[in-house]
Amino acid sequence: MKILVTGGAGFIGSNFVTRTLETRSQVDITVLDSLTYAGSKSNLNPFSKDIKFVEGDIRDADLVDKLIKDSDLVVHFAAESHNDNSLRNPTLFYDTNVMGTLNIANSCLAHDVRLHHISTDEVFGDLPLDSKCMFNLESAYNPSSPYSASKAAGDHLIRSWVRSFGLRATISNCSNNYGPRQHWEKLIPNTVKTLVQGGKAVVYGSGLNVRDWIHVDDHVDGIWLALDKGLIGSTYLFGARDTHSNLKIVGVILEILGLNKDSLIYAEDRPGHDLRYAIDPSLAESELAWLPLHGSILYGLRETVPWYLEKLGESQRVLRGCDS
Repeated sequence: MKILVTGGAGFIGSNFVTRTLETRSQVDITVLDSLTYAGSKSNLNPFSKDIKFVEGDIRDADLVDKLIKDSDLVVHFAAESHNDNSLRNPTLFYDTNVMGTLNIANSCLAHDVRLHHISTDEVFGDLPLDSKCMFNLESAYNPSSPYSASKAAGDHLIRSWVRSFGLRATISNCSNNYGPRQHWEKLIPNTVKTLVQGGKAVVYGSGLNVRDWIHVDDHVDGIWLALDKGLIGSTYLFGARDTHSNLKIVGVILEILGLNKDSLIYAEDRPGHDLRYAIDPSLAESELAWLPLHGSILYGLRETVPWYLEKLGESQRVLRGCDS
């Protein structure tokens, strides 16, 4: 099977590539990635020799078409994904997440190639902090940021191409991922890096905003089940029912590093900051027989934090001019 993975040098995309190569035989993977600040070819180690890597942008319609023409399957991760950056430069997010996705959809349709489009729970907006509700397939889209609005537009685009033109595609929306290879800008690696370098961990507002966490390997396994068993035109929600406040997550990291709350500061809340996310994965559980294998992030952080500590050590050795 010839698989094109867009955004395969980023966090979730690289974990998809490496886990696929570890668990599946007879796959021929091509990674298309523009290697912006959030992507790195090193994320694909030690499998870099087992894949074809193309540095390029999904906004390049000719390049996208050439690669998809030679593929059996496209798994589309490529996206601008940081909320803060979307507030500063929303146009970039629409160019990439909407127009880039349009190129992917058009080429998959032209060459009758199966597509799976990766999205986020942020398209649903947020829930009240005291709510017991969860996002499900009946939840209305209500994005809060330019990032989530651009992802919502991409989802609607894919669904309309399925219905109007017969595109063979599925979609998945997932809760917050954690695990190895995440960019340093994100909450967990950023907190670890800041604390190790002698700074103070930062939380927005009160820190009580709640996120639903899932290990990236469980997400990847869900994607493959959607590819193997999913119905064309269907959307699958992946979440581990593991909701915690940002303050709780940062507090566990402080504990792992042997620090106390003196190493924590509060920052002014960002505009449009969503209050609470929670995903109902019932359809994925019943239709795909998917279940997350990792336990709560509160325990998973005890494996994840050391991974970032090791990477920081490698970075420091490289900065000193020593062998990594």
